[in-house]
Amino acid sequence: MVKDSASTDWHTRFDHYDPAYAADPFTVWSALRTDCPIARSERFRGMWVPTRHADIEAIARDTTHFSSRSPLVAQFGSMSDFGFVVPPISSDPPYHTAFRQLLLPFFSPRRIEALGPIVTDLCDALIDDFAGDGGTISFDAAQQYAQHIPVHVIARMLGVPDADGELFRKWVHEMLELAPTDLEVAISALTEFYLYFEAQIAERRTAPGDDLISFLISAELDGRPLTDNEVFGGCLLLLIAGIDTTWSAIGSTIWHLAQHPEEQRRLRDDPALWSNALEEFLRAYAPVTMAREVVEDVTLGGCPMHKGDPVLLPFPAANRDPEAFDDPDAVRLDRQPNRHLAFGVGIHRCLGSHLARLEVRIAGERLLARVPEFRLADPATVTWSVGQVRGPRRLQLLA
Repeated sequence: MVKDSASTDWHTRFDHYDPAYAADPFTVWSALRTDCPIARSERFRGMWVPTRHADIEAIARDTTHFSSRSPLVAQFGSMSDFGFVVPPISSDPPYHTAFRQLLLPFFSPRRIEALGPIVTDLCDALIDDFAGDGGTISFDAAQQYAQHIPVHVIARMLGVPDADGELFRKWVHEMLELAPTDLEVAISALTEFYLYFEAQIAERRTAPGDDLISFLISAELDGRPLTDNEVFGGCLLLLIAGIDTTWSAIGSTIWHLAQHPEEQRRLRDDPALWSNALEEFLRAYAPVTMAREVVEDVTLGGCPMHKGDPVLLPFPAANRDPEAFDDPDAVRLDRQPNRHLAFGVGIHRCLGSHLARLEVRIAGERLLARVPEFRLADPATVTWSVGQVRGPRRLQLLA
């Protein structure tokens, strides 16, 4: 049984790996904003946790006092202590700026739009597997649908076999949900990942293709080729930043729609509404929480932060701040303006935001086009991932 989040002192024992937090982070954020807007947890090495939009944005934009070298908060130490590098997400200027510029062509609008038909065909094939020819449809929208879409897309972008998707799902689970609290799992998962991509990189050096690995091998940074560690880091970036984040956003969107048949009808009747609705789903159910590390003592909101302190950056909490959004807990499909922080803010704003939008939109559109009105089979059986990426992991639906 998942314990009630009200039973935890979130002011001093904030733990984003607590299943109670995963099940209902909204109540936690609201309570902290009221009486402890920047919490200090006894866990995770004295981690700071801001919950107001203004504080979260200020930290994200401040590269002088806050470093991105440890975007995941681990219980046993800082990522930077272990030399764990995933550029550009785990780097600071000027290196970050140069590496991000290097990657931009691979995420150009032209390349991303070209993936649209592929995503559409994939969604239809997945729906074919569970929709049947009539009668009641019962399916797990997380495990039979959402999880497969970004895995397939990222495999194609990396130029690796679709059949290796199960490996990707395993590594994502281990690295994002288990590794930050278990050093042995972290070492094992990274070793497996490294050996897999070591072979892929060696293969591309002799037979390059039109994929990210080949792109990184041929790219230059400040007039030099990338090192093997940089190529490996670029592959790891795509795996970590492009899979769990997107399938979580797809799953949360479907979870919401399953509880609002009137909104399903609105989107079916007026597909043009998807443009605004997509942004609102991203705002209300933003999946990604990032982190920073204090590199120069600073006081924020009356809190003295010291060099080496980890700082959790819950962008989803910023999106629910009433100081930034009118009636933030209400999901309004036509909300405008909607300047949410689902993709972060500042120099580290998500490089793959266009790809994520494409996948979430098409996944939602095809499900509504192919499956009649659906609902949760049993709300009590829905489970959510823990850690810095939140999304449904079990989502049984009936249609």
